Amino acid sequence: MESIIVAKDLTKDYGENRGIFGLNFEIKKGEVFGFVGTNGSGKTTTIRHIMGFLKPQKGSITVMGLDAWKDSCEIKKYVEYVPGEIAFPDLVDGTTFLKAQAELLGLENMDYANYLVDKLQLDPSANLKRMSKGMKQKTAIVSAFMADKDILILDEPSTGLDPLMRETFVELLLEEKAKGKTILMSSQSFDELEDVCDRVALIFNGRIIDIANIKEIHNIGYKTYKIEFLDREDYLKFKKLKYEIVRDQEKYSQVTIKIEDKNLNRLFNTLKNYKLKFISEIKYNLEKYFKDVLAREYQKQEKENKLENMSLRKVRKVIKHEHKKVEKKENLEEKNEKFFNKPKVKAEKKENKMHKKEDKQVKKILKKDKKQVEEDKDV
Repeated sequence: MESIIVAKDLTKDYGENRGIFGLNFEIKKGEVFGFVGTNGSGKTTTIRHIMGFLKPQKGSITVMGLDAWKDSCEIKKYVEYVPGEIAFPDLVDGTTFLKAQAELLGLENMDYANYLVDKLQLDPSANLKRMSKGMKQKTAIVSAFMADKDILILDEPSTGLDPLMRETFVELLLEEKAKGKTILMSSQSFDELEDVCDRVALIFNGRIIDIANIKEIHNIGYKTYKIEFLDREDYLKFKKLKYEIVRDQEKYSQVTIKIEDKNLNRLFNTLKNYKLKFISEIKYNLEKYFKDVLAREYQKQEKENKLENMSLRKVRKVIKHEHKKVEKKENLEEKNEKFFNKPKVKAEKKENKMHKKEDKQVKKILKKDKKQVEEDKDV
């Protein structure tokens, strides 16, 4: 299948570990691809690169084979966008804004726009500046969807919508998906992404940690059940059986087990012989999957930090050892110098002593000669 959006080693470094680093992903034609992550993880920065608002420091991002930065004007012919932060132009109301957008897009038939307005229960006659966050979000969604373009880029599009309206928005997304649209959306709602997306990327500290396939998560091959027994004897007896217990709550005579799908019949046949208070399935979903991924990532980072600290300790130890070696060498050289220079010093002292003695003798002779000369003069 044709790749519509391709990121290769996409990097934007703002310093202090902020930005996006070495992102690699592909979004196929007709695919709904999601981004999930905390605030500041890099979702919006990535989307702004796709829209051509930011230039990569390293790597590339293409849309329909066009460079997102160099060919951004051409790309916008095929893309509609709902930004994370909505700022409307200085117009009177929503109706005026939507009409202005339609004119800009060359859109003459407003039937689909009216359908979207009704579906989202939007009152477009409201003053743009006085609209609530939810109303602004609905207006932005209508503005993007009514153009009916091939690609939708949505940056946390359901922010500000109430729970019921979020369900309506998910229905709209599924309708767009059924049309074969290629959709990229970021969100902090796991349920929303799981209901709509084919794949979801987890962004953590500006890096893609994992890309989850929703079908694979729904068909993971095992189930998790929480079982509570009425009788403690049954609870103890069940624990002796060869089931994988992932959590044991003795206080409540309760166990949580993980079992492969192929062994489900065996489990339920076994439980016929026990008195149960309840049994409930713990659904494995996107949120649980990413929590497991993050737990592994934290463990990996802790291990790397420990290794780094160990390396630093080793470096310090080596430096200290080298310093000691240098000090020892210097001390040895100083001792050697004193030892080898000892005879030389003695000889110099002896020579100086002889010179002093000779000087004294010369002075004595000169003094004697001077005295003799003076005596001769007197005579």
